[in-house]
Amino acid sequence: MTSKLDSHQYTLRDKASCCGVGLHSGRNVNLTIKPAPVDSGIRFLRTDLAEAEPLKAHMDKVVDTRLATTLGNGDFRVSTTEHLLAALKAFGVDNADIELDADEVPIMDGSAAPFYTLIKSVGKKRQNGYRKALRITQEIIFQDGDKVITISPYDGFMVAGKIQFDDSLISTQEFSFELGGELFEKEVAKARTFGYVEQVEELWANGLALGGNLGNVIAIHWNRKSVLNEDGLRYKDEFIRHKVLDLVGDLALLGCPVLGKVSAFKAGHAQHLGLMQAIADAPHCWEIVELKENGEHSVLHSIMNDTKEAAHGLLMPFLAPATLPSAA
Repeated sequence: MTSKLDSHQYTLRDKASCCGVGLHSGRNVNLTIKPAPVDSGIRFLRTDLAEAEPLKAHMDKVVDTRLATTLGNGDFRVSTTEHLLAALKAFGVDNADIELDADEVPIMDGSAAPFYTLIKSVGKKRQNGYRKALRITQEIIFQDGDKVITISPYDGFMVAGKIQFDDSLISTQEFSFELGGELFEKEVAKARTFGYVEQVEELWANGLALGGNLGNVIAIHWNRKSVLNEDGLRYKDEFIRHKVLDLVGDLALLGCPVLGKVSAFKAGHAQHLGLMQAIADAPHCWEIVELKENGEHSVLHSIMNDTKEAAHGLLMPFLAPATLPSAA
C-alpha cells in the first residue's frame, strides 16, 4: 500500500528566533527553534534553567488541557504548545529543539501563522532517516458526553471538525482539509484563538490571560453578533478553522506522522488527549510502518500490537503513556 507522506525525516536548515508575549503571564518570551538530529523528535528546552532536562513533545508529557495544552517533565512546564506544534507538523518538520526562556510559548497573534512564516523563512533539510508512521487500520472513537472525536483508516492525514454554538455569530461550522504545507498556510494557519469578551474579563480578574488583547484574541461581542476586533474575521468560519488548527497541533504529540482521518465534533484539548489515549489503548486498530522511497511502506510492528500490554510496554515512547490527566 502506498502513502502520500514523504518518506524521509526533516529538520530545519538553520535556527529561527522570535520574541512575543506569553498569553497568561503577559511577560516577554524569547524563543528559538534549532535543527535537531534524526529520530530526536520535537523537544523543548529552557534556557533560563541550566540543569533542566529537555522536555519531549509527547502525549505522555501532557499535564494540563485547560485553556491550552501544557507539557511538563518534573523540571519545568511549557504551556500553549499547540500553535507552534501545528506549524512544525504542517511544514513537515520531524526533528527540532525549541529553546525558550519562560514557561509559555509566545501567543504571537493568536494563530499559527507567525510560527509557520518563521519556519518557512529558514526552510527544512532532508535527513538520512526514514519516517515511521502510525497507520490506522480500524476506526477508534473517543466520546466525552456530546463531544466525539474519531480516527479512521486513510492513506494521508485528513482532519475534519464541526462545532455548534448557540449564538448567531458562530452557530454551526464545519471545516476539513488534508494536511499539507501550502494548504495549511492558506486555509488554517491564520485562524486565531477566540473567546467571549466576558470570559476574557473573567480570566483577567483571576490573573490569567494577562497577555491577551485584541491583537491576539478574537473577542466575541456581548451581543453575540459581532467581534470587538476592528479588523474583523480573517475567515468567515475562522472559529472552526482555529479548532482544527489546535487539533493538528495536539495530535503532533503522538510523536510521528499519522495515516488516518480524524473527525472531531465539539472537541477541545481534553478530547484530543482522550483520543490519543484511546489510540494507545487499542493496539488492534493500528500498526507502525516505515515509509519507503517509492511511497510504499513496510510494517515494523504488527505482532506486538496483539495486546494492550505489548502496545504500552514495547512500542515507541509516544504510545507508552505514563500517568496522564483525565480527558474528561
